Amino acid sequence: MLVSIITVAYNSEKTISRTIESVLNQTYSNIEYLIIDGASTDKTVEVAKSYEEVFANKEGRTLRIISEPDKGMYDALNKGANLASGELVGQINADDWYELDAVEKMVAFYEKENYDVAWGNINIIKKSGNRVKKAKIGKLWTTSGWCHPAMFSKREILLEFPYPLESMYDDFDYITAVYRAKKKVLTIDEMISNFSFGGMSTKKSIKETRMRIKIGYRIYRKYGMSRFYWFHRVFMESAKYILG
Repeated sequence: MLVSIITVAYNSEKTISRTIESVLNQTYSNIEYLIIDGASTDKTVEVAKSYEEVFANKEGRTLRIISEPDKGMYDALNKGANLASGELVGQINADDWYELDAVEKMVAFYEKENYDVAWGNINIIKKSGNRVKKAKIGKLWTTSGWCHPAMFSKREILLEFPYPLESMYDDFDYITAVYRAKKKVLTIDEMISNFSFGGMSTKKSIKETRMRIKIGYRIYRKYGMSRFYWFHRVFMESAKYILG
């Protein structure tokens, strides 16, 4: 079975090699790799192209690089899903990287369960020390056990539920839409990827905290979920603000 992996990049010359090599060296041997670059102004594309020959010479690997302006990472992910040929699609950012048996584990799980979307555990890399985030789906539908860098989806699901291009939480919007549509959403207790902590979703300020509460709650209500989730969002985002 062909698996497509999508990496969205923009000015990622310092980190993208590690991401690319984690895909190149996967134990699974039938991978199509798509790098969707947003017209970087640094050497991101040059670095990516330096791997074209090694991909071409490695059986069971193909590499395609596209560099053009886009409307942000979720627009690029939608583009990648449309270009992908694999039955199963993984998405790994240009500053994150897979465990070397990640694709093999997710394919084996797919062949056993025929999931629509599934994810495993991630290792969160922080300056203050690393921690493992365990994949889980609890009684409440929350982000606490959701690990986007370890998520794999059927391509047909990504096409049916494209990222809406509404906010920095489009990824949670996507998985909530899939979940509420009663698709088969599962987790696996396996380490899949490594996530570099930082970026817009982790900014720490009262303004950012209020914005995250508002956006998260809007997503819950968009899909007809309880108004109780407002209290949940306030609690979760306040805890993040206080504890970091």
